[in-house]
Amino acid sequence: MNMNKAFFLRKEDRKPQWKLIDATGKTVGRLTTQIADMLRGKDKPYYTPHTDGGDYVVVINADKVVFTGKKWQDKQYDRYTGWMGGYKVTSAQDMKAKHPDHIIRHAVKGMLPKNKLSNAMLKKLKVYADDKHPHVAQNVQVVSL
Repeated sequence: MNMNKAFFLRKEDRKPQWKLIDATGKTVGRLTTQIADMLRGKDKPYYTPHTDGGDYVVVINADKVVFTGKKWQDKQYDRYTGWMGGYKVTSAQDMKAKHPDHIIRHAVKGMLPKNKLSNAMLKKLKVYADDKHPHVAQNVQVVSL
């Protein structure tokens, strides 16, 4: 390898893998930082910031994640519908009851870069509330975090 040349990962050269993560008993923040690094490709030696070189990540048991402290009651997810009086606030406990996969997806989305690549990276994240997933045919590699 010539040391005078810089390496840039091309779209044709990337070979994404499928990784499976079991979220049972994992803390949300620590889990989602590792997921965001896998989606960006920062866990690979050929990381290039301006290309999408990450892997596909399948997260199962999203309803069994853990928050530290009193975040189940105190943490709030807010959104605005665009209409007058459309400001909606949901606690983490209510979010877990309705959409347990949104907690992980929301945290990972906040950790990805705010550019055009973030939508492509977020499409490679598959989150499921229970231990069943339809990605068996992709030869999913189990990752222990």
